[in-house]
Amino acid sequence: MAVNLLDFDLDGLAAYCEGLGEKRFRAVQLFRWIHQKGVCDFGQMSDLAKSLRDKLVGVAQVRPLPVLTEQASSDGTIKWLFDVGDGNAVEAVFIPEDDRGTLCVSSQAGCAVGCRFCSTGHQGFSRNLGTGEILAQLWFAEHHLRQRLGLPAGERAITNVVMMGMGEPLQNYHALVPALRTMLDDHGYGLSRRRVTVSTSGVVPMMDRLREDCPVALAVSLHAPNDALRDELVPLNRKYPLAELLEACGRYLESAPRDFITFEYCMLDGVNDTEAHARELVALVRDRVRCKFNLIPFNPFPASGLKRSGRERVQAFARVLTDAGLVTTVRKTRGDDIDAACGQLAGEVRDRTNVQRRLTRQPIRIQVRPASGGAP
Repeated sequence: MAVNLLDFDLDGLAAYCEGLGEKRFRAVQLFRWIHQKGVCDFGQMSDLAKSLRDKLVGVAQVRPLPVLTEQASSDGTIKWLFDVGDGNAVEAVFIPEDDRGTLCVSSQAGCAVGCRFCSTGHQGFSRNLGTGEILAQLWFAEHHLRQRLGLPAGERAITNVVMMGMGEPLQNYHALVPALRTMLDDHGYGLSRRRVTVSTSGVVPMMDRLREDCPVALAVSLHAPNDALRDELVPLNRKYPLAELLEACGRYLESAPRDFITFEYCMLDGVNDTEAHARELVALVRDRVRCKFNLIPFNPFPASGLKRSGRERVQAFARVLTDAGLVTTVRKTRGDDIDAACGQLAGEVRDRTNVQRRLTRQPIRIQVRPASGGAP
């Protein structure tokens, strides 16, 4: 099969072109045609030497992902389902706002972390996506939306990328980093490090590697103020408990493009949403890591057995955090009418982990444990 040029960051593409006997500046030209102009036909790359175009034909290609479906929400959110082969499909979501256009990108077909409140995790895990499959989501969305929105030349449709789609990005590190470098490259998408965010459930060793290799904004899925509860909600916590996770967050800030970590906290009715939990959260992070909190309304799905916290409960929780001096926002739910909101992305996954069989045998029952300072 022909080499997919979307698999390369600029250094990788330069090395590939050198193997064809071409100089680095030719790779830069090719990189710009692919990512800045969205061209996949070598014949249309007019300033590329004909000798290089001839070499590329038959041995290389720019291979987009087939779009299976597109759904548009009443609030302007757009969700695409991409075919990644072998019975697997992944989802990406575009969220337009007045001052930005954010693309939520998937990194895996399914997810092996198995967070209790996430529909992706309930589908199980099939495989990691390749760099080209990660970038193909951005490549399609950027150039499709430019045409769709009638944007003038040079104006971006996508100003922010969040690696918050299907999968745990840091469990696909080898493919993730070249994709991030292409997003940041001025010859690619030219995004600021502050505008590219990797969300992780807390894969501590890879957080340290990302800090060294490609520091971008970091969001950590926290969801609980103590190990006992987080063990139930985010099983990865049993391997990397809160003390280790917070130490890694502190280390990450040494190289971070922002001076804070964003902690994501899904609000689950009667599980992690009391004022006592909020006070425990304040005690957990105070004087340990510079952070802000993003409180996320839970988006229910039938298999979870969980409910969304009520508005008053969320506001009371947020008030405890803000009164303690912690910057706190409540995420506005977007795209929930097309199952495009946080925690709802499921796509289609040929599960190799037999999660559905295990869930059938052992239905999930989250045992709520009292937070210190009071019962929920």
